[in-house]
Amino acid sequence: MAALQPTLLEGIRNTVTADLAAVDATVRRELASDVALVNQVSEYIIGAGGKRLRPLLVLLAARAAGLGALGPQVSGAVIIEFIHTATLLHDDVVDGSQQRRGRDTANEVWGNAASVLVGDFLYSRAFQLMVKLRSLRVMEIMADATNVIAEGEVLQLMNANDPNTTEERYLDVIYRKTARLFESGAQIAAVLAGADGRTEQALASYGRHLGNAFQLVDDSLDYRGSPAQRGKNVGDDLSEGKPTLPVIYALKHGTPAQQALLRSAIETGGLTELAQVVQAIESAGGLEYTARLAQCEVDLALLALEPIPDTVHVEALRQLAGFAVSRSY
Repeated sequence: MAALQPTLLEGIRNTVTADLAAVDATVRRELASDVALVNQVSEYIIGAGGKRLRPLLVLLAARAAGLGALGPQVSGAVIIEFIHTATLLHDDVVDGSQQRRGRDTANEVWGNAASVLVGDFLYSRAFQLMVKLRSLRVMEIMADATNVIAEGEVLQLMNANDPNTTEERYLDVIYRKTARLFESGAQIAAVLAGADGRTEQALASYGRHLGNAFQLVDDSLDYRGSPAQRGKNVGDDLSEGKPTLPVIYALKHGTPAQQALLRSAIETGGLTELAQVVQAIESAGGLEYTARLAQCEVDLALLALEPIPDTVHVEALRQLAGFAVSRSY
């Protein structure tokens, strides 16, 4: 399965090839700054690559809503990518992360201060691009989204090292931190396309459920993924004291000994017993439960697309949902 996934994603990208090329060119142009350090840090983090699912989602949703190639969705995709990149820079500082996408984080290379400030630069650049779109509705959606994302960061910080974190609190965090940006990206695509309210809500709902599924899978891969493929080590969330769903479920359904082990691991953020922790999560059904919930989210995402007339780009959105839940990286 892992060997086939890049081909699947490549096929999805091929439906918006011209748009993706325009996004890359716009990213490079809009990153330009008179301040050398801004250029260096921005290029470093953007140049690291990644799956770029969020800008891809914007482009596909816009085409599904009726826009032609090389329309305003290109700027919309860049806005979403810049906001996402800004959150990565800030996250790595908050979490004290040292590796992302298989190489040193920006804060490891340039320090925390530079990472935070360049993250702020990317946020402000995203809003400059929004102004150029001259759409108050887009600005309203994205202003609300960035506020919710910031709240999600604070909620995650409050949950850190707390083994009593509930599934409901966890789901609230992943919606705010991850799914809200997916939701907003798909929604502004519909707005830019001039779609009716029904289509706008359908695409927003699709994006929300896709984002939830993506994060659920991401949190599951933290305990079973390949470090070489993911560019992150197994147990990174645990080392940061993050009680994600696989652990939360195992804490509720594991044996008393497993619960004690997992509780201690979350409280201390320790990796000394990582193998036993992974085994406890697996035997208690934490990974299986998380996978089931991710599939439910994908099913809801697919259901949300039903009101939209079937096109090659709607089919690509369906395939993107399948990729999000079946990926191994």
